[in-house]
Amino acid sequence: MPVYTLGIEEEFQTIDPVTRELRSHMSKIVEGGQITLQERVKAEMHQAVVEVGTNICTNIHEAREEVTYLRKMVLDLAEKQNLKIAAAGTHPISDWQDQLITDNERYDKLIDEMRDVARSNLIFGLHVHVGIENRNDGLHIMNAVRYFLPHVYALSTNSPFWCGRNTGFKSYRSKVFDKFPRTGIPDFFSSAAEYDDYINLLVKTNCIDNGKKIWWDIRLHPFFNTIEFRICDVPMRVDETICLAAVMQALVAKIHKLHRQNLNFRPYRKILINENKWRAARYGIEGKLIDFGKQEEVPYHTLARELLEFIDDVVDELDSRKEIEYVKTILEMGTGADRQLAVFRQTNDLKRVVDYIVEETSHGLI
Repeated sequence: MPVYTLGIEEEFQTIDPVTRELRSHMSKIVEGGQITLQERVKAEMHQAVVEVGTNICTNIHEAREEVTYLRKMVLDLAEKQNLKIAAAGTHPISDWQDQLITDNERYDKLIDEMRDVARSNLIFGLHVHVGIENRNDGLHIMNAVRYFLPHVYALSTNSPFWCGRNTGFKSYRSKVFDKFPRTGIPDFFSSAAEYDDYINLLVKTNCIDNGKKIWWDIRLHPFFNTIEFRICDVPMRVDETICLAAVMQALVAKIHKLHRQNLNFRPYRKILINENKWRAARYGIEGKLIDFGKQEEVPYHTLARELLEFIDDVVDELDSRKEIEYVKTILEMGTGADRQLAVFRQTNDLKRVVDYIVEETSHGLI
């Protein structure tokens, strides 16, 4: 079996422990962390966002060690600055208009081009890279895996609040990001060459300066031999992050296995997959998604069990059964959004929701 390496990036909120608002103080954390973490801790466009990324991991166990270590380090660095760290797709209270932008030429250009669309993009995601052998196989895998993106996304939903409001969505983060160009479910591409021609055309016509400005929910990375999943909210718990990464890795391995056996997984059109993405954003794991093969609505929990069955024959080869089984725990306890909403129903206090997110962010860290 090929080695499907993993790289995991998490975007965190920097929180004032008194007001519970976002505090634009990320630079101190980044500066403090670069001595020990080097390139694994980075600034983002908004100064209230700090991103950490693992080294290349050969399996899910290495990934867990790295993600756990990075969270602990960022929490410790924040504590030294009298800050807290929170993992959620949006902040329940803070308004994007009050947040400072990082002084950086790249971000200056982005703001100049996109104005308030960029300024308001105060969201926090989980990005998972899965290593592939070559770009042609990667393109085939990307085409097929698109179908499962809403299934994975629903498990990650963790952003029900925006600017002090209950949005009615389990993931409002994606609604904010939808304003950006080149986002969402990608189209079907017949080959890596066609995909590269598309990117080259955008570069040639000054739409983008490189392929990293394609922000789809899944993309063939322009510089590395990886498939990058970008659809998920950052989850509260390390266990959730690792579970989602393990599911993504298993999906890549399963689709690749079918491809090597000359078996094809039926590709579905973007406009159909988008129907399920909308449902996942709105209802999370509590709603129904469409089974396009059967042409009927199916409760999410049923589809989740079918997903686990689909990837079951590669899970032991990847040594990720324990991590994959955590899907059942998420289904039982609810996603981050479900748990945030439960706290809000009990307290009617969004500051208590922030406290809960902060507590959950350190859950399981020893």
